[in-house]
Parts: sequence; C-alpha cells; structure tokens
Amino acid sequence: MQSSSRPALLVVELWGLGDLALAVPFLREAARHAQVTLVAKPQWTPLVEAFCGDVALVPFVAPWTAFTGKYRLWSWPWRELRALRRTLRERRFDAGVSARPDPRDHLLMLLAGARRRVGFSRAGSGVLLSTRLADGRTLHRAEAWRRLAATQGWAMPAPAGRLRPVAPGAPIVLHSGAARATRIWPLARYADLAGRLRGRGRTVRVLCDAGQLAEWRRLGEAGATSPPDPRALIDAVADAALFLGNDSGPGHVAALCGVPPFTLFGPNLPAIFSPVHPAAAWVDGHDCPYKPCRDYCRFPAPHCLDKITVDEVWTKLEAWAGRH
Repeated sequence: MQSSSRPALLVVELWGLGDLALAVPFLREAARHAQVTLVAKPQWTPLVEAFCGDVALVPFVAPWTAFTGKYRLWSWPWRELRALRRTLRERRFDAGVSARPDPRDHLLMLLAGARRRVGFSRAGSGVLLSTRLADGRTLHRAEAWRRLAATQGWAMPAPAGRLRPVAPGAPIVLHSGAARATRIWPLARYADLAGRLRGRGRTVRVLCDAGQLAEWRRLGEAGATSPPDPRALIDAVADAALFLGNDSGPGHVAALCGVPPFTLFGPNLPAIFSPVHPAAAWVDGHDCPYKPCRDYCRFPAPHCLDKITVDEVWTKLEAWAGRH
C-alpha cells in the first residue's frame, strides 16, 4: 500500500494501446516513488491492471482523440469534461506529466490543478508548462518517458538485455490488425508469410481485428481469432516464441510480455514508435515525402506500406526467426 506522504503524480496518456504500452515502464517506476493517477481510455484498463496494478486509472475518452470530427466542439462531452476536471482537482497533484508534444494534454494538466507540469512544448504550449522539454516530436516515445522520469529524479532501468526462455514448439503469433487502415498490410500477404513459416516447421497462431475474421476464413485460416480486449490479447501472445504484425498496439503488448516483435512499418517511423525489446526487428515503409503522416494519408492508399512485397519481408523475417 502506498504511503500518503508520497507525492501525487498525474500522468496523461489519452491515445492508443501502443502509446500506453510504451508508457508502462515509466508508470512502474513512478509507482515506486509517487501515488500515480493515469488518465487513459477505459478499454485499456486490463493492460494497466496486468502491468502496473499500483497505478490508479481515471478512465476518459478525450474527444480530440477521435479520427474524424474531433473539433466539432458542439458534440464534445462537456459534462464529462467538467466531471473529469473536478475528479482530478480533488487529488491535489504535486506534478503532472505527458510524453506527447500536445497542447491539449498540457491544458488538461493545468485544469487538473497540477502544481508542476512537465512536458514537451509545441505550438506555444510552453506557457502551460512549468518545465518545458524540447525535441518531443523527434524522440522515440520510450525515450520521452525516460526524460520525463529524469525530471522527477528517477533513473528508469534500461530495457531487458536478454531473451526470456520459451517452450519448445512455441508458436509465432501473427496479428494482422491495426486501429487505422493506413497501417494494415494486406491480409493475403500475411497468409503467404504464414504458409512459408509453416513450411519451415513453425507453428503460426493468427490473431486479427474482428472485422478481418471473414477475410481470414476466405483465406483458409479457420483458426484465426480476434482477442476482444487487452487481457485476451495478453493471454494470446504471452506464450509465443515470436510476434509478427503491423505498426500497432499488439506488437507493443507482445514486447511487454517479453516476446520479440517483428513489425511492418508504413507511414510511421521506427525511430519514434518501434516496440521496445532487445530483439525487435522491422521492415521500414517505402519512401514518401510526407512521412511520418501516421494516420492520415494524402493518397488513395498508403503506398509506403502497400509497396512492401512478401519477398521483401520474407528475406528479413526468415533470417530473424531463424536466430530466435
């Protein structure tokens, strides 16, 4: 049980599963020094419970995290926003932190009454912060959290330098989903990779988003499943030998479970969002003058991802899988 003499810390991470997974090492370290309150989406509760149970979660879906219509202010949940402000102010935070260079996070920390507000300034948001950090848009998110820890006087441990043992015959987990279509490599190509891996004697377990199940059935993958929540996802990947998937949350969850991830990047950059694991590997998306654009492509299809061929991935994946 945490001591009441510990400082109260507000952590803001309002976005996706992968974003929160990258924050977990910070949250664990913070919980050793402070009473930590995390504001995050309610659907990520199982992830918090599984990896940082000492952190108090205040669930909130921020309207500005929607992919479309995020600035239709008349449709924002103003009553819920006021209730969130009251709930947070009652906790009398000594400090608040956010790893995103996002003025909306910084305003939320101010409205929450956090006496010291630490973040990466952007678009003039430094006026909302007590301590301004630079270069937030070019840092790997894990490094951003490490720099925030340093401002609190904490030294976060480096990522584990060894691989965990796995059972003989442990499967390679393939997850074909992502929150946005711009990050999804074609399923038929994943099916090709699964066939090649099985041809090398590897067991492959296919996971996907719910909307992809029918296509996997058409591709002959009758055993494909869609984990309904982060707890089910953790259970489905925890015993894996390796993980293969898109630039999306499941790869980061696999890394938290100690499973080496292999990621197919498209509009995003590995230098900013690669999963944190000593054996992590990836194929980078093809060149585009607009990268990183993350979720909003200027073209009818994300060429940076669609141009990645099966042979291009297989050349690297086969060698990587053989080492592990």
